[in-house]
Amino acid sequence: MKRKIIDIDQEKCTGCGLCIPDCPEGALQIIDGKARLVSDLFCDGLGACIGTCPEGAICVIEREAGPYDEKAVMATIAPQGEAVIKAHLEHLIGHGEKDLYRQAIEYLTANAVPVPRHDTAGGHAGATESVPTGCPGSAARSLPRGNAGESERAARTESELRQWPVQLKLLNAAASYFDDADLLISGDCVPFAYADFHRDFLRDKIAIIFCPKLDTDVEGYVTKLAEIFSQHTIRSITVLHMEVPCCSGVRYVVDQALKRSGKEIPVKEQTILITGQVAAEGERTVWRRTPPGHQE
Repeated sequence: MKRKIIDIDQEKCTGCGLCIPDCPEGALQIIDGKARLVSDLFCDGLGACIGTCPEGAICVIEREAGPYDEKAVMATIAPQGEAVIKAHLEHLIGHGEKDLYRQAIEYLTANAVPVPRHDTAGGHAGATESVPTGCPGSAARSLPRGNAGESERAARTESELRQWPVQLKLLNAAASYFDDADLLISGDCVPFAYADFHRDFLRDKIAIIFCPKLDTDVEGYVTKLAEIFSQHTIRSITVLHMEVPCCSGVRYVVDQALKRSGKEIPVKEQTILITGQVAAEGERTVWRRTPPGHQE
Protein backbone atom coordinates (compact mmCIF):
# COMPACT_ATOMS: atom_id res chain seq x y z
CA MET A 1 0.00 0.00 0.00
CA LYS A 2 1.01 3.63 -0.36
CA ARG A 3 1.46 6.02 2.54
CA LYS A 4 2.69 9.56 3.04
CA ILE A 5 6.24 10.16 4.20
CA ILE A 6 8.67 13.06 4.08
CA ASP A 7 11.33 13.39 1.42
CA ILE A 8 14.48 15.52 1.76
CA ASP A 9 16.12 17.11 -1.28
CA GLN A 10 19.80 16.62 -0.44
CA GLU A 11 20.81 19.23 -3.01
CA LYS A 12 18.78 21.95 -1.29
CA CYS A 13 19.49 20.88 2.31
CA THR A 14 22.19 22.99 3.99
CA GLY A 15 22.28 21.00 7.23
CA CYS A 16 21.09 23.96 9.30
CA GLY A 17 19.20 21.62 11.66
CA LEU A 18 16.11 23.82 12.09
CA CYS A 19 13.90 20.88 11.13
CA ILE A 20 15.19 18.57 13.88
CA PRO A 21 13.17 19.88 16.87
CA ASP A 22 9.99 19.84 14.79
CA CYS A 23 10.21 16.20 13.72
CA PRO A 24 7.22 14.60 15.45
CA GLU A 25 8.90 11.23 15.91
CA GLY A 26 12.55 12.16 16.33
CA ALA A 27 13.26 10.49 12.99
CA LEU A 28 15.47 13.28 11.58
CA GLN A 29 19.13 13.72 12.39
CA ILE A 30 21.96 15.79 10.92
CA ILE A 31 24.47 13.30 9.56
CA ASP A 32 27.49 14.26 7.47
CA GLY A 33 26.17 17.81 7.20
CA LYS A 34 22.73 16.93 5.85
CA ALA A 35 19.30 16.29 7.36
CA ARG A 36 18.50 12.59 7.06
CA LEU A 37 15.40 10.52 7.66
CA VAL A 38 17.06 7.76 9.68
CA SER A 39 14.02 5.49 9.78
CA ASP A 40 10.83 5.24 7.74
CA LEU A 41 9.22 3.53 10.73
CA PHE A 42 9.01 6.69 12.83
CA CYS A 43 7.93 9.14 10.13
CA ASP A 44 4.15 9.61 10.16
CA GLY A 45 4.23 11.72 6.99
CA LEU A 46 2.44 14.64 8.62
CA GLY A 47 5.16 17.09 7.68
CA ALA A 48 5.45 19.15 10.87
CA CYS A 49 9.13 19.63 9.99
CA ILE A 50 8.36 21.29 6.64
CA GLY A 51 7.57 24.79 7.87
CA THR A 52 10.93 25.43 9.54
CA CYS A 53 13.08 24.48 6.54
CA PRO A 54 14.34 27.80 5.11
CA GLU A 55 15.44 26.15 1.87
CA GLY A 56 12.21 24.32 1.05
CA ALA A 57 14.14 21.06 1.01
CA ILE A 58 11.46 18.97 2.76
CA CYS A 59 8.20 17.83 1.26
CA VAL A 60 5.66 15.06 1.80
CA ILE A 61 5.46 12.42 -0.90
CA GLU A 62 3.38 9.30 -1.30
CA ARG A 63 5.22 6.09 -2.03
CA GLU A 64 4.82 2.37 -1.65
CA ALA A 65 5.41 1.40 1.97
CA GLY A 66 3.33 -1.69 2.67
CA PRO A 67 3.54 -3.48 6.02
CA TYR A 68 6.73 -2.30 7.67
CA ASP A 69 9.70 -4.47 6.75
CA GLU A 70 12.89 -3.69 8.67
CA LYS A 71 15.12 -5.60 6.26
CA ALA A 72 13.68 -3.70 3.30
CA VAL A 73 14.40 -0.44 5.11
CA MET A 74 17.93 -1.62 5.83
CA ALA A 75 18.44 -2.23 2.12
CA THR A 76 17.88 1.51 1.66
CA ILE A 77 19.84 2.63 4.70
CA ALA A 78 22.93 0.43 4.33
CA PRO A 79 24.25 2.09 1.12
CA GLN A 80 24.16 5.49 2.87
CA GLY A 81 27.20 4.59 4.95
CA GLU A 82 28.33 3.86 8.49
CA ALA A 83 27.03 7.07 10.08
CA VAL A 84 23.47 6.52 8.86
CA ILE A 85 23.52 2.82 9.81
CA LYS A 86 24.76 3.72 13.31
CA ALA A 87 22.07 6.36 13.72
CA HIS A 88 19.37 3.94 12.61
CA LEU A 89 20.47 1.18 14.98
CA GLU A 90 20.57 3.59 17.92
CA HIS A 91 17.19 4.96 16.83
CA LEU A 92 15.66 1.48 17.11
CA ILE A 93 17.26 0.89 20.50
CA GLY A 94 16.07 4.28 21.71
CA HIS A 95 12.48 3.34 20.83
CA GLY A 96 12.75 -0.08 22.48
CA GLU A 97 12.29 -1.84 19.12
CA LYS A 98 14.43 -4.86 20.04
CA ASP A 99 12.95 -7.18 17.43
CA LEU A 100 13.47 -4.66 14.61
CA TYR A 101 17.01 -4.05 15.89
CA ARG A 102 17.68 -7.80 15.72
CA GLN A 103 16.35 -7.88 12.14
CA ALA A 104 18.62 -4.97 11.20
CA ILE A 105 21.70 -6.72 12.59
CA GLU A 106 20.71 -9.92 10.77
CA TYR A 107 20.46 -8.00 7.51
CA LEU A 108 23.89 -6.42 7.94
CA THR A 109 25.47 -9.75 8.83
CA ALA A 110 23.81 -11.62 5.96
CA ASN A 111 24.94 -8.99 3.47
CA ALA A 112 28.49 -8.71 4.81
CA VAL A 113 27.97 -5.08 5.84
CA PRO A 114 30.15 -4.18 8.85
CA VAL A 115 28.12 -3.39 11.95
CA PRO A 116 29.40 0.00 13.17
CA ARG A 117 30.18 0.64 16.82
CA HIS A 118 27.00 1.97 18.39
CA ASP A 119 25.31 2.48 21.72
CA THR A 120 23.15 -0.50 22.67
CA ALA A 121 21.84 0.91 25.94
CA GLY A 122 19.64 3.65 24.51
CA GLY A 123 21.79 6.45 25.91
CA HIS A 124 25.21 8.00 25.40
CA ALA A 125 27.13 7.82 28.63
CA GLY A 126 29.80 10.48 28.92
CA ALA A 127 28.39 12.64 26.15
CA THR A 128 27.82 16.30 26.93
CA GLU A 129 24.43 16.17 25.24
CA SER A 130 22.09 13.31 24.46
CA VAL A 131 20.69 12.76 20.98
CA PRO A 132 16.95 13.16 20.39
CA THR A 133 15.49 9.64 20.50
CA GLY A 134 11.94 8.53 21.17
CA CYS A 135 8.89 10.71 20.71
CA PRO A 136 9.21 13.86 22.86
CA GLY A 137 5.45 14.29 22.82
CA SER A 138 4.98 11.11 24.87
CA ALA A 139 7.85 11.67 27.33
CA ALA A 140 6.63 11.40 30.93
CA ARG A 141 7.04 14.48 33.11
CA SER A 142 5.59 15.49 36.48
CA LEU A 143 4.25 19.03 36.75
CA PRO A 144 4.17 20.27 40.36
CA ARG A 145 1.08 22.30 41.20
CA GLY A 146 0.25 24.47 44.21
CA ASN A 147 -2.84 23.72 46.29
CA ALA A 148 -5.66 26.15 45.53
CA GLY A 149 -7.44 27.68 48.51
CA GLU A 150 -11.19 27.63 49.03
CA SER A 151 -11.62 31.19 47.73
CA GLU A 152 -9.92 30.27 44.46
CA ARG A 153 -12.09 27.20 44.06
CA ALA A 154 -15.17 29.33 44.59
CA ALA A 155 -14.38 31.50 41.55
CA ARG A 156 -15.63 29.01 38.97
CA THR A 157 -15.14 29.56 35.26
CA GLU A 158 -18.29 29.13 33.20
CA SER A 159 -18.19 27.07 30.03
CA GLU A 160 -17.83 29.06 26.80
CA LEU A 161 -18.59 26.10 24.53
CA ARG A 162 -21.01 27.21 21.85
CA GLN A 163 -21.59 24.01 19.88
CA TRP A 164 -21.46 20.21 19.96
CA PRO A 165 -19.73 18.07 18.86
CA VAL A 166 -16.22 19.48 18.92
CA GLN A 167 -14.15 16.58 17.56
CA LEU A 168 -13.33 17.20 13.90
CA LYS A 169 -14.21 13.63 12.95
CA LEU A 170 -17.77 14.11 14.26
CA LEU A 171 -18.45 17.60 12.88
CA ASN A 172 -20.89 18.23 10.06
CA ALA A 173 -19.16 20.55 7.60
CA ALA A 174 -22.54 22.03 6.62
CA ALA A 175 -23.56 22.98 10.18
CA SER A 176 -25.04 26.47 10.36
CA TYR A 177 -22.96 27.50 13.38
CA PHE A 178 -19.96 27.80 11.05
CA ASP A 179 -21.62 30.74 9.25
CA ASP A 180 -19.72 33.98 9.91
CA ALA A 181 -17.77 32.22 12.68
CA ASP A 182 -14.45 32.73 14.38
CA LEU A 183 -12.88 29.27 14.64
CA LEU A 184 -10.69 27.92 17.41
CA ILE A 185 -8.80 24.91 16.05
CA SER A 186 -6.93 23.16 18.84
CA GLY A 187 -4.92 20.07 19.63
CA ASP A 188 -6.73 17.68 21.97
CA CYS A 189 -4.34 18.23 24.89
CA VAL A 190 -4.45 22.04 25.00
CA PRO A 191 -7.56 22.43 27.23
CA PHE A 192 -5.98 20.11 29.81
CA ALA A 193 -2.71 22.04 29.94
CA TYR A 194 -4.12 25.59 29.84
CA ALA A 195 -6.39 26.22 32.82
CA ASP A 196 -8.15 29.29 31.40
CA PHE A 197 -8.81 27.77 27.99
CA HIS A 198 -12.51 28.72 28.04
CA ARG A 199 -12.05 32.28 29.25
CA ASP A 200 -8.96 33.22 27.23
CA PHE A 201 -9.48 31.35 23.96
CA LEU A 202 -12.87 29.68 23.50
CA ARG A 203 -15.14 32.66 24.24
CA ASP A 204 -17.21 33.65 21.16
CA LYS A 205 -15.55 31.00 18.99
CA ILE A 206 -16.55 27.69 17.43
CA ALA A 207 -14.30 24.90 18.66
CA ILE A 208 -12.65 22.22 16.52
CA ILE A 209 -10.26 19.76 18.15
CA PHE A 210 -8.20 16.82 16.91
CA CYS A 211 -4.86 15.09 17.49
CA PRO A 212 -2.43 15.20 14.54
CA LYS A 213 -0.35 12.38 16.05
CA LEU A 214 -2.87 9.76 17.19
CA ASP A 215 -5.82 10.33 14.86
CA THR A 216 -5.39 8.21 11.75
CA ASP A 217 -7.44 10.04 9.11
CA VAL A 218 -5.30 13.16 8.65
CA GLU A 219 -6.17 13.38 4.95
CA GLY A 220 -9.85 13.21 5.89
CA TYR A 221 -9.31 16.04 8.37
CA VAL A 222 -7.76 18.22 5.67
CA THR A 223 -10.72 17.46 3.41
CA LYS A 224 -13.34 18.24 6.07
CA LEU A 225 -11.69 21.49 7.13
CA ALA A 226 -11.44 22.52 3.47
CA GLU A 227 -15.18 21.87 3.15
CA ILE A 228 -15.91 24.01 6.22
CA PHE A 229 -13.77 26.84 4.86
CA SER A 230 -15.36 26.57 1.40
CA GLN A 231 -18.99 26.34 2.46
CA HIS A 232 -19.01 29.16 5.01
CA THR A 233 -17.77 32.68 5.58
CA ILE A 234 -15.11 32.22 8.25
CA ARG A 235 -13.98 35.46 9.85
CA SER A 236 -10.83 34.20 11.55
CA ILE A 237 -8.96 31.10 12.68
CA THR A 238 -7.06 30.73 15.93
CA VAL A 239 -4.74 27.72 16.00
CA LEU A 240 -3.69 26.36 19.40
CA HIS A 241 -1.21 23.54 19.86
CA MET A 242 1.09 22.19 22.53
CA GLU A 243 4.83 22.85 22.44
CA VAL A 244 5.62 19.18 21.75
CA PRO A 245 6.70 18.78 18.09
CA CYS A 246 3.97 16.32 17.08
CA CYS A 247 1.23 18.80 18.03
CA SER A 248 2.52 21.43 15.60
CA GLY A 249 0.85 19.28 12.93
CA VAL A 250 -2.39 21.09 13.82
CA ARG A 251 -1.13 24.14 11.91
CA TYR A 252 0.00 21.95 9.01
CA VAL A 253 -3.51 20.48 8.63
CA VAL A 254 -5.07 23.95 8.74
CA ASP A 255 -2.64 25.29 6.13
CA GLN A 256 -3.29 22.37 3.79
CA ALA A 257 -7.06 22.83 4.16
CA LEU A 258 -6.80 26.55 3.40
CA LYS A 259 -4.72 25.81 0.33
CA ARG A 260 -7.24 23.24 -0.87
CA SER A 261 -10.22 25.54 -0.25
CA GLY A 262 -8.61 28.50 -2.01
CA LYS A 263 -9.78 30.78 0.81
CA GLU A 264 -7.74 33.53 2.45
CA ILE A 265 -8.67 33.60 6.15
CA PRO A 266 -6.63 35.36 8.88
CA VAL A 267 -4.83 32.79 11.04
CA LYS A 268 -3.41 33.44 14.49
CA GLU A 269 -1.23 30.69 15.99
CA GLN A 270 -0.29 30.27 19.64
CA THR A 271 1.73 27.60 21.43
CA ILE A 272 0.91 26.31 24.90
CA LEU A 273 3.75 25.10 27.11
CA ILE A 274 3.23 21.85 29.00
CA THR A 275 3.68 23.88 32.18
CA GLY A 276 0.43 25.67 31.34
CA GLN A 277 1.58 29.03 29.99
CA VAL A 278 1.26 30.64 26.58
CA ALA A 279 4.67 30.55 24.90
CA ALA A 280 6.24 33.89 24.10
CA GLU A 281 6.78 34.61 20.41
CA GLY A 282 9.72 32.56 19.18
CA GLU A 283 9.90 30.52 22.39
CA ARG A 284 10.43 26.81 21.87
CA THR A 285 11.77 23.79 23.68
CA VAL A 286 14.65 21.74 22.26
CA TRP A 287 13.55 18.21 23.04
CA ARG A 288 16.26 15.83 24.15
CA ARG A 289 16.10 12.52 25.93
CA THR A 290 17.70 12.66 29.41
CA PRO A 291 20.75 10.38 29.69
CA PRO A 292 20.32 7.41 32.10
CA GLY A 293 21.08 8.31 35.69
CA HIS A 294 20.45 12.04 35.21
CA GLN A 295 17.54 14.10 36.45
CA GLU A 296 15.77 16.38 34.01
